[in-house]
Amino acid sequence: MTNIYDDPSFFDKYSEMQRSTDGLDGAGEWHALKALLPSFKDKTVLDFGAGYGWHALYAAEHGAAHVFAVDQSRKMIETAKKKNPHPNIEYQTGGTSILDETDIHFDIVLSSLVFHYIEDIDALFKTIYSKMTSGGSFIFTVEHPVFTAEGSQNWVYNDNGEISHFPVDHYFYEGERTAEFLGVNVTKYHRTLETYVKALLNNGFHIKDMVEPKPADHLMNIDGMKDELRRPMMLIISAEK
Repeated sequence: MTNIYDDPSFFDKYSEMQRSTDGLDGAGEWHALKALLPSFKDKTVLDFGAGYGWHALYAAEHGAAHVFAVDQSRKMIETAKKKNPHPNIEYQTGGTSILDETDIHFDIVLSSLVFHYIEDIDALFKTIYSKMTSGGSFIFTVEHPVFTAEGSQNWVYNDNGEISHFPVDHYFYEGERTAEFLGVNVTKYHRTLETYVKALLNNGFHIKDMVEPKPADHLMNIDGMKDELRRPMMLIISAEK
């Protein structure tokens, strides 16, 4: 995972995004993700890549007994503690190694827009599986393979300055990509849809559902949002141990 979120300039720009200021209602995929979530009542939850803690707070407010909210970014966790405190949330700074160090086993594992920053997804899914209770739910969102394939993640414009198309190239060439995000070059990892699915199946998970979310209706008045219907930007997968 990248530490770019601890850069003060980058973090300030990120804090101005709608999903940062408006929380879950400002996230275009939230309506689709919410529909896939199981009951949190009395459950032990891992929020991996917790960010500002919006999902952790949602779980706690909906009955979770304990939410272990982890993010590699120190600034993210500091902000989460201020914005979304709750007695049932334990915020910790750390990456994948923190899962090996904890003896907690989780009934529900959530992760939002994290796994495209992870190079070895198979190893991470194996670790997550080992830290879950039998019958536990694993739900995550990730940038869609169509969105990550070419690398730049930019629209192609015609001579009139209008959007021509979104480039999809090198789809089966998995690996590192460099994309500009909020004015900074960020390293991400592209993998195919098949790779995500098989990484789950090969590590013992059963896939329950898969959604390519469209932006929520209440966000469609935002400039450029209707163009998001021209290609998938995100993928949501719900699985079970």
